[in-house]
Amino acid sequence: MPSDDTSAPTSPSTTTPATGYRALLRNREFTGLYVSLTLTVAASTLSGFALGTLVDERTGSPFLTAVSMYGATFATVLGALTLMSVADGRRPRRTLVTLQCVSLAGVAAQAVPGLPLTARFGLLLILGFFQSLGTGARMGLLAEVVPASTYVLARSLMNITSGGTAVLGFTVGAVLLRHLSPHEVFAVAAVLTGLGLVAVTTTVREHSTRRPADPGRPAPRPGLRRTWTTNVELFSHPGRRALLLNLWVPNGLIVGCEALFISYDPEHAGVLLAAGSAGMLLGDLTVGRLLTADRRRRCAFALRLLLAVPYLLFATHPPTMVAAAAVFVASAGFAATLPLQEQLLALTPDPVRGQVQGVESAGRMTWQGIGAALAGGVALYLDPGTTITVLATLSAAVTVLSRP
Repeated sequence: MPSDDTSAPTSPSTTTPATGYRALLRNREFTGLYVSLTLTVAASTLSGFALGTLVDERTGSPFLTAVSMYGATFATVLGALTLMSVADGRRPRRTLVTLQCVSLAGVAAQAVPGLPLTARFGLLLILGFFQSLGTGARMGLLAEVVPASTYVLARSLMNITSGGTAVLGFTVGAVLLRHLSPHEVFAVAAVLTGLGLVAVTTTVREHSTRRPADPGRPAPRPGLRRTWTTNVELFSHPGRRALLLNLWVPNGLIVGCEALFISYDPEHAGVLLAAGSAGMLLGDLTVGRLLTADRRRRCAFALRLLLAVPYLLFATHPPTMVAAAAVFVASAGFAATLPLQEQLLALTPDPVRGQVQGVESAGRMTWQGIGAALAGGVALYLDPGTTITVLATLSAAVTVLSRP
């Protein structure tokens, strides 16, 4: 990937998109990717909540519970470092369909009763690896199937729906677990994953290899060497490094706070998780749909601070509704990812869009896993409320010290 910014395409959001969400949904291929992502998020939410509950019942360990909910994110970095270049391969649709099949098999395996916890954690790592590649392929296809001027709007709609689906998923998950076993909830998640596979298969067509940076040379074959070459170029650029740091670390630390909700308040953890997802939905709707590109960029720093500061209330162990309100307000700050992703895309040449977006997503997911593990580890020595406050303070400090 060339490090010279002049080779990068024009930012897809230099003007306000003329179309809305309804116009986007008239695009059959976008609708397929959108529906597939929605079902995948629903399945992931249900399975994560079920596994966290199962591990908490069996072990009572805040560390293992947090890791079980977000442990798959650790393996996403392996995908980013090894085979993420498949996201820009010759047949991205076939790649995405194959990876969806692997995810379906993994989620279905979690539904097997009596499976040892070690095997469940192993499945988490395998799923995280392949899901990271699937995210790169999906985001690469997204850049192909929607006009450049509506890319940010499309990402906004996907983020909003993901947040809404997570709200519903946590709420439904809490209800289902009152009547079903965790293994039966895993089976529901497997069905949703299968429906997501059908959505991609029946709506998205194949797209040819993207234009190489040098039109006189064929595009290199996906593989370990191409992945490493592109990643080296990606991290050699100071602007990209700063963007990735701000996309990954503050968010990951706050996800660590969320990973402690079950340990903090087992009875009302679903309420806190749903409040966080609802706040994320509102933030993405406001920032992605109502603000211009310039306003998004100006608000990015304030949004990243908003993501952390309300969590400082947990130092006082507030009542459930006050804690839920703080989580709701804070989670609107996750919308800071939109302007940062927008700037990253503007610095990315066409031939490696899928890989760069996959690396960004994988790094963000990996830092979520790091945040969850850090939270669980600290909670072994401090109570969950104090740990949440410590992580929120670290997130705010990183935001202030690493401002691009």
